[in-house]
Amino acid sequence: MGSKRKPFYRIVVADSRSPRDGRFIETVGYYNPLTNPEDVKLNEEDIMNWLKKGAQPSDTVRNILSKHGIMKQYHEARLAHHQEAKK
Repeated sequence: MGSKRKPFYRIVVADSRSPRDGRFIETVGYYNPLTNPEDVKLNEEDIMNWLKKGAQPSDTVRNILSKHGIMKQYHEARLAHHQEAKK
């Protein structure tokens, strides 16, 4: 999104078979690199639900999620789930 020399990115959930700028399932946040500091809004609950369902973030989105601690939360939740399953 955005315009020439003014990028603005939506973070969306999309089927991997859809074109990059094509149809998507749900918007779960946005990223604006032009503000100082960068403006990032993430719906953590929706993101966690999609990750638990098997969604695979792109490298760029994974970096944004890691920077905001969501990937750590997801890995801790998976580890706790596996610990519970072993008992």
